[in-house]
Amino acid sequence: MTEPLIYLNNAATTWPKPPEVLKAATDVFSSPFYEHGRTTVKDAPDYIGTARQTVADFFGVSRPEHIIFTSSATDSLNLLIHGFAKRYGKPFHAITTDLEHNSVLRPLRTLEREGKCSLSIIRTTGPHVRMEEIREIMTDDTALVVIGHGSNVLGSVQDIEAIGNQVRSSGAFFLVDGAQTAGQYPAEAGNLPVDAFVFTGHKSLFGLPGTGGFYIRSPEQVDPVRQGGTGVDSAGKYQPEELPLKFETGTPNYPGIAALDAGTVFVRRKGVDTILSESTRMTSYLVKTLGETEGVRLYNPSPDLPVITFSLENMESEDIGFILWKAYRVIVRTGLHCSPLIHERINTAGGVRISLSCMSTMEECERAVAAIEEIAKTMGGYWVK
Repeated sequence: MTEPLIYLNNAATTWPKPPEVLKAATDVFSSPFYEHGRTTVKDAPDYIGTARQTVADFFGVSRPEHIIFTSSATDSLNLLIHGFAKRYGKPFHAITTDLEHNSVLRPLRTLEREGKCSLSIIRTTGPHVRMEEIREIMTDDTALVVIGHGSNVLGSVQDIEAIGNQVRSSGAFFLVDGAQTAGQYPAEAGNLPVDAFVFTGHKSLFGLPGTGGFYIRSPEQVDPVRQGGTGVDSAGKYQPEELPLKFETGTPNYPGIAALDAGTVFVRRKGVDTILSESTRMTSYLVKTLGETEGVRLYNPSPDLPVITFSLENMESEDIGFILWKAYRVIVRTGLHCSPLIHERINTAGGVRISLSCMSTMEECERAVAAIEEIAKTMGGYWVK
């Protein structure tokens, strides 16, 4: 009998999805596409408006029009970073950290290459960004600071409130990448000192791939970098200035956004605090047992998120991942996780990442640990004297 698969790659994309998420997408597909502004139907379901209100409520945002839907967190970060530079209109100083994902690093480096900004990357000394590291690197020319709320490698969560108060008091635009925290760690963006907060749909909000968005506090600080149809004001020569039309163009992903709405409702009903408590219990078990396994190296023994990255002595991460899948039906993530600088700092050419969701179980964690222990004993090289 084939063992059931164990999916521990939720920091990439959550699976399984709650039944109501799949039903929401199916319901949209089962009817004609009721596109507001693009159909003669006047009593069509307002998938986008409903989802916008749901997401706004979830993030503590009082004005739903300040929630912008995009195709992903990467799309959101590109729109905000390049849109900020376009609006700023002259070279500026930008700051980020070595904990960041390429969806932050690459847009900023592109601006640097184009001469639109000078970029400083904080080289962290631990899993958390220290306030003095930010203060030391800020200058009078610092106009943009981009920091990830949660690391997809170390599982650490930054103190956005403290960092935001420091950054915004200097007049810089504070952009937070919440791809790893939205849905599994408290993050009421509307009540935090942030200028923009990015989320994705397909991770811990349990939506489908191809969905995401951002909250923006003061939209006049960012110019749109895409223009096109909006379903309204078709005679207008330029992109509308009002929200959300300023940043949303083209046909929306109706099934995906309906699924994101259902996923957000699911998370809100279950409760982020409950989700965090359950995941912390499983994470603590994994950290403790793996930390006691000879040959295992943990890169952060105290993660704030259910994200554990490790390696085995004398084994490549890709080999470990291959064996876990082929021999034990355990799905993880290997390699650099699109975050090369932190791997450079922790001195690894790639790690094995276990990441949980509220759909994970303790039994799955126990089976995964047993598999890793067996691999360490039979294929690791630590026992060779």
